[in-house]
Amino acid sequence: MTRFTRNFLLAATATAALGLAATSQAHEIHDCADQACATELLFDAADTTAGAGAAASLETPRYGTWGFDLTGMDRSVKPGDDFFKFANGEWDRTTEIPSDRVRWGNFNKLRELSDARLHAILEEAKAGKLNDPDAAKIAAGYASYMDEALAEKLDAKPIQPELAQIRAVKTKADFTALMGKANTTGFTSILPVYISIDAKAPTKYAVMSATGGLGLPDRDYYLQPGFAEKKAKYQAYVQQMLTMIGWEKPAENAKAIVDFETKLAEASWTRVERRDRDKTYNPMTPAELAAYTPGFDWNRYLEGSELPKVDRIVVTTNTAFPKFAKVYADTPLPTLKAWQAFHLADGAAPLLSKRFVQANFEFRNKELAGQPELQARWKRAAAFMDRAIGESIGRVYVARYFTPDAKAKMDDLVANIRTAMAARIDKLEWMGPETKAQAHDKLRKFTVKIGYPEAWRDYAKLELKPNDLYGNALRAGAFQWRRNVARLDQPVDKKEWGMTPQTVNAYYNFANNEIVFPAAILQPPFFDPDADPAINYGGIGGVIGHEISHGFDDQGRKSDGDGVLRDWWTAEDNAKFKAQADKLGAQYSEFEPLPGAKVQGGLTMGENIGDLGGLSLGLDAYHASLDGKPAPVIDGLTGDQRVFLGWAQVWREKIRDEALRQQVVTDPHSPAYYRVNGTIRNIPGWYTAWDVKPGDELYVAPEERVRIW
Repeated sequence: MTRFTRNFLLAATATAALGLAATSQAHEIHDCADQACATELLFDAADTTAGAGAAASLETPRYGTWGFDLTGMDRSVKPGDDFFKFANGEWDRTTEIPSDRVRWGNFNKLRELSDARLHAILEEAKAGKLNDPDAAKIAAGYASYMDEALAEKLDAKPIQPELAQIRAVKTKADFTALMGKANTTGFTSILPVYISIDAKAPTKYAVMSATGGLGLPDRDYYLQPGFAEKKAKYQAYVQQMLTMIGWEKPAENAKAIVDFETKLAEASWTRVERRDRDKTYNPMTPAELAAYTPGFDWNRYLEGSELPKVDRIVVTTNTAFPKFAKVYADTPLPTLKAWQAFHLADGAAPLLSKRFVQANFEFRNKELAGQPELQARWKRAAAFMDRAIGESIGRVYVARYFTPDAKAKMDDLVANIRTAMAARIDKLEWMGPETKAQAHDKLRKFTVKIGYPEAWRDYAKLELKPNDLYGNALRAGAFQWRRNVARLDQPVDKKEWGMTPQTVNAYYNFANNEIVFPAAILQPPFFDPDADPAINYGGIGGVIGHEISHGFDDQGRKSDGDGVLRDWWTAEDNAKFKAQADKLGAQYSEFEPLPGAKVQGGLTMGENIGDLGGLSLGLDAYHASLDGKPAPVIDGLTGDQRVFLGWAQVWREKIRDEALRQQVVTDPHSPAYYRVNGTIRNIPGWYTAWDVKPGDELYVAPEERVRIW
């Protein structure tokens, strides 16, 4: 099962969040699943379904009288010592994380609002009161999720046909063919194939393949002594799930499964290695790939995938492939069958009876991420439906909650931030004129998408039934896979979106050279048309700048203005960029949010560059917006001070320790605390605005500060 398909099955178990992993990273099957693998997100938000308690208000939130919540500050803290606590300390002291979440902050509050709105739309559809062409499908899908009584009655019956297929396998070749069906069934593969935009020919789609097969959040969970307890708990969970489906020798097979996955983990690339876009582009013919991976039958594998005959597959983590093939060839068939059965049950568990739901929650959410309570069923249903038929729901969402005026004002803000970026490129002392010309060309060619897509996705071929929840999940995943397969030979659809309008996030897509801002994030505290402009420039301005800067971060800079993966830098400028990036990485690698759990500067590099560039651009654009006039002082705060407060308010967040430990291992985003304190200390304007001097805890000497963009 690809990660895309599995997302439907795991809509109920989202755990890690802002700043980290979509769904529990334990369920990640390969590096990227569909178009989203070519993007950089503002944050990877898994913990994004609504919080505890009743449905939230549908009203847009407000912060203070001019866009900032002054009551959340802790003015006893010196800004130069801890700016996060200065801006957010009282909020942090008085806020509790809801019991059905692993983190809580302003992203989560907006997602709660979005999900409450989705809930209202879904209930209208269920009542037959929704006026939309896909209203019947929305109603059927939602009804299937909310029918808990039917789930109890069926128990494990929905997955019995697939379990029977696993049991019927007699040879390793047949098992390989079974894995080939992963995109249209509940099965899993150790070497998944998927379809994405071709990084070196971004007008075309390409068949891709990567490594997968792990059930824990990351290879480190198998290999690092600090995660030994989690690994043991995982083996117990595997045994529990095998027992629940009646698989033979559950204890013995559970150990064999974890041993098998440990060998795969040993062969897997690290997340830092997997970020390198040059090293993860390795096209091969099927014949070359077969010769490269003796012991793995690619002919049988591809036959089951529903792909047409392909003459080229882009391999990502290429040096791991022959190691995976050897582990696979050396593993007894009974172990592989038990492994497949476990992953089938694990992926389907949130959609089955209570005993499966609870077992899955206890390990995936509670043990791995520290979430005390399971979320209400309607919240899980909302997330499921967003994945299954999200653009149809988004069509209703946009009509109700996103105004043309908001879109127009966002257009202006983006234009101002782009102008600021052009000015910063011109002023760069470390970049030569040849590279600057290429950088300007790339900036001019940026595509901007705001609010919602120009054309809504056609779900005519998607069938959703009111009494078949698990089948709906499989059909939704298969629908997306077959949709991608059908357009393999067609030009890339540049108008397509990788997020639904109701998503509280934003992204940059390398191959399309585009920045995308869904409607749901264009609300306070990010964007408020009635707020002080400084707050908007620190909030959504910083977000816009963050996504623009992704086009010029350590990986985004490898694509040109047309999205082509190629080196457009002079050797001298490349070396200067790398020196600054390495300095930034070293800064972040010193941060230790929990004992023994340090931020990985190499893993978070792109996001840290995005934050530094984003806030710098927001501040520059705010200055330009004043047209030479002095900024007003509000409640004793200068304009520049309010820009920095706007940024800090966006990143208000509390997170449970287990989720934080998972984040620093798996997430390309730094924890929210460091997205404030780690960013501002490199911006000269912050020192001036808050009179930060040597001796203050966040002070960095001018020569040690990083300026990239």
